[in-house]
Amino acid sequence: MIEQMITAHSILVKVFLGFLVAGIAIPFMTAKNPVGFKKASFIYTMIFQALATMIAFAGIVAIYAGHTGWDTASIIMVVVWAALMFIEIKKYKLIKLSDLHNRNTHLLLKSAFFKISLIEIFLVVAMVVLMILKAKGIVTL
Repeated sequence: MIEQMITAHSILVKVFLGFLVAGIAIPFMTAKNPVGFKKASFIYTMIFQALATMIAFAGIVAIYAGHTGWDTASIIMVVVWAALMFIEIKKYKLIKLSDLHNRNTHLLLKSAFFKISLIEIFLVVAMVVLMILKAKGIVTL
């Protein structure tokens, strides 16, 4: 059963990573449509939070079902999850409250969306690499 939960967790992480990479296109697809950018950002944030929560739930269930306890890697995963959620919520709140009809503001927020997406991708990839290294015994946590 523990292997199934870890597999589900791993699959969700891969889906999440694919979603993050696809999300980079949002600023480009809505380049001339500020209202569309705000709506797309809202939908993106909701899906982001749903996937991130599913990943966290599957991970926590795997920890408890496998009786592995809270090792350093698990704690790092929780911190990365919290950071991702915090960053995404702040990003959406900034977009929601901004006047996107101002061209300069719209351009600035599109650039911020792109850069923040890259940071989020980096955090997920770094966590995946860390867990691969842990699984291979190269890193002990």
